[in-house]
Amino acid sequence: QVQLVESGGGLVQAGGSLRLSCAASGRTFSRSAVGWFRQAPGKEREFVATIIWSGGSTYYADSVKGRFTISGDNAKNTVYLQMNNLKPEDTAVYSCAIGPLRTPAVVTTTRGYDYWGLGTQVTVSS
Repeated sequence: QVQLVESGGGLVQAGGSLRLSCAASGRTFSRSAVGWFRQAPGKEREFVATIIWSGGSTYYADSVKGRFTISGDNAKNTVYLQMNNLKPEDTAVYSCAIGPLRTPAVVTTTRGYDYWGLGTQVTVSS
């Protein structure tokens, strides 16, 4: 059974940083896409970033480019999301997800993923 567990969320002031972790069990990241999504209250879940494990390609939402970095540790079966220069509009529940290798057009949407974690809250105060 595949399980994804996120950690690292919290309360931070605008301009601050957080690093989120997504630890997987029951499945390795080999030949997978591992993505981060977020959902703010009253809004739909939106794509943040993804990493293609085979090859290491990464994709980011325009709203986080230059501020967020996705990376992974194969030995720890963990994916990270380093978030710098956080803004109040980054406040949301952040979830990681894993799915098979698909085109960038698919892995930047929720339909590209089969398994999801429960999420971790990130709150950015102004």
